[in-house]
Amino acid sequence: MCLAVPAQVIELRSGDAALVDLGGVRKEISLALVEGVCVGDYVVVHVGYALGRLDPDEAARTLGLLRGVSAVAEPAP
Repeated sequence: MCLAVPAQVIELRSGDAALVDLGGVRKEISLALVEGVCVGDYVVVHVGYALGRLDPDEAARTLGLLRGVSAVAEPAP
C-alpha cells in the first residue's frame, strides 16, 4: 500500500526543490511534477515528490483523518 500525504510548502528552493511541513516535520521534496506551486500551498507528497496541489480545506480534512487514525493505532499504556 502506498500513502501520499498533504504537506504545506514553507520555502521554495533552487531548481525544483521545496521545503515542506509534514505535521511539524520539515522535509525537502521535489516539485518537478507540479507547476505553479507557491509558498503556503498544500501539495500531496509521495516518496519525496509532490504529485499535485491540494485545496487547503481538503488538506485540513485529510490531516485530521490521519491524526485520528494515528490516535487509534497508538497502543494503550
